[in-house]
Amino acid sequence: MVKLKTLVNYTNQLLNIEQFKDYCPNGLQIQSGSDINKLLGGVTASRDLIDAACSHDANAILVHHGYFWKGENLAITDMKYERISRLMRSDIAVLAYHLPLDAHPVYGNNAQLAALFGIQIEGWFARTSGIDIGCYGELPKAQSFADFAKFLQNTLGREPLSIQGNERKISKIGWCSGAAQGYLEEAALLGLDAYISGEVSEHTYHAARELGINYFAAGHHATERHGVMALGNHLATQFDIEFEFLDLKNPV
Repeated sequence: MVKLKTLVNYTNQLLNIEQFKDYCPNGLQIQSGSDINKLLGGVTASRDLIDAACSHDANAILVHHGYFWKGENLAITDMKYERISRLMRSDIAVLAYHLPLDAHPVYGNNAQLAALFGIQIEGWFARTSGIDIGCYGELPKAQSFADFAKFLQNTLGREPLSIQGNERKISKIGWCSGAAQGYLEEAALLGLDAYISGEVSEHTYHAARELGINYFAAGHHATERHGVMALGNHLATQFDIEFEFLDLKNPV
């Protein structure tokens, strides 16, 4: 068991949240009055994850996508009210880490994707709010476009939307989890054979073909599961608490 304040302070320092100008508050978003002995992890603090936290007797949830996003209505009504009131009635805390969990060199989403891909990170790019959060590196063995699409499907459990921008084998790749399709041109300027992110826009198709770079939209959810998993497992070891990651189905 660990004090909530101790858990939050440690995680905030570990992820160095003060260096980020993010679109949402990082760290403790919903307070509870309980000490923490069970932490439930997920990508998004949805109602399904909250209900699961209640049924799993969790004291806190750890997520990548929390609440209070820049530009949204500040009023706590409707869906937001239902989520937050359920958390407060059940005395469940919410810890949310957005850009800090994309960028962390060990527990971050993109560092964890490197481990899944079997790639040594050679450098970082995709600067967001003054911090590079995307990575690039070289595959152990060059692959054809079709083989690499299959590799991503097998690795992440979701068929990617694949746009072929060149005919050469894929060797040097870049990646940035989530909605990072906007960094496609930067990836092309780095001379990468392919770029992977979570989502796709209408203009991405044309840009990939004209820039001569392969693009794979591997899923926002699918590319952002592993940071929460890695961070939660670390916290469980650090504080001798129970951690469980709940991979709620999301095809996006």
